[in-house]
Amino acid sequence: MESISIQVDSEIAQVYQGFSLIERQKIQIIVNGWLKQMMKKRSLDEIIDDMRSQAQENGLTQEVLDEILSEDV
Repeated sequence: MESISIQVDSEIAQVYQGFSLIERQKIQIIVNGWLKQMMKKRSLDEIIDDMRSQAQENGLTQEVLDEILSEDV
């Protein structure tokens, strides 16, 4: 796998940098899957459905995601 850099809002960068290694890896899996789907030029709804399925397969359920997003930084 290779690394790329993308620009994000400073708040997003700060929150991401505060995540644990495991949380960062889960986000990287989601972003990687999303970018792969974007390359296939599919509808956004299809991409979201696929990302949701892949995230759940990798242990990122809606409950886990809600917990991560609700954590104070």
